[in-house]
Amino acid sequence: MKTLEIKSGKYTIEVKTEGEGPLILCVHGWPESWYSWRHQMSHFAPKGYQVAAMSVRGYGNSSHPVGIEDYTLQALSDDIAAVARALSPRPAILFGHDWGAPQVYTAALRFPELFSAVAGLSVPFSPPSDSSMLDLWGLAYQGRFFYQTYFQKPGAVEAELSEDVGLALRKIYFALSGEAPLNEWIKAKPQDAGLLDGLIDPEPFPDWMTMDDFAVYIDAFEKAGFVGPIHRYRAVPFDAVLLPELNGRSLSQPSCFIGGSRDAVRSFIPGMDLYNDPGANCDDFFESTLIEGAGHWVQQEAPAETNLALERFLKNL
Repeated sequence: MKTLEIKSGKYTIEVKTEGEGPLILCVHGWPESWYSWRHQMSHFAPKGYQVAAMSVRGYGNSSHPVGIEDYTLQALSDDIAAVARALSPRPAILFGHDWGAPQVYTAALRFPELFSAVAGLSVPFSPPSDSSMLDLWGLAYQGRFFYQTYFQKPGAVEAELSEDVGLALRKIYFALSGEAPLNEWIKAKPQDAGLLDGLIDPEPFPDWMTMDDFAVYIDAFEKAGFVGPIHRYRAVPFDAVLLPELNGRSLSQPSCFIGGSRDAVRSFIPGMDLYNDPGANCDDFFESTLIEGAGHWVQQEAPAETNLALERFLKNL
């Protein structure tokens, strides 16, 4: 495995690469790192692909700007485009998980010449609009706790998570996993609760995340902190303002969706299943794969099933 430092404007993006061939560019979500794609790198590199997993700005050894405006979908998709240009003369295939999914969708919409196909994990594609999701969460979770509205308070969640990084990550990863009680992540809590209040600290942690795996994440966040990762949530209101030309656009590249049957994201909007029709706004949708028993961290919890679904998608291209 090689480690690269790729320039994106005035910032540097850390990228891990393995293998040679057509480029698969993997973009992680919150609170993770390039390492969340380890199972996909080891699976697809021997099959004739160059698999690259980047640390999103604010994470790991990538640059850590401190302005909220540095974490818009515009800025983050610029980074994805810069990495793709540096690594491949041909269009790349995108894999995106959690916040990485909207980032790769945005990159595909903005730079169709750079990206030939898109696989979204855990967050389906929805057309950009001029309204902020924060307004929706404010209505849907009126009078009760919701993590994305809590994250808007400057410094509060950063301080909470930094107090004991290992404890914070264990609780977050478990609460959104398939082994936790269903929708543990969005269970009812008072509006003034903290993120970690009431969440289970499992002992032992499920087998899909070893102590060595945890050590990689803990080390990354102890070094880099949580400011950049949390700023992504604070940058949401800027997204539609900065990219109005994308509003209402469908995804034109071949695409697929992979999610866990027990992912709390399905239930973020009360009374709706957000995984019901993930290809509704995609022009060339291949298939939706729901992995039974898996939670939000689908490519880590169920790597074999996730890799099979991704393999089917790649063979169909």
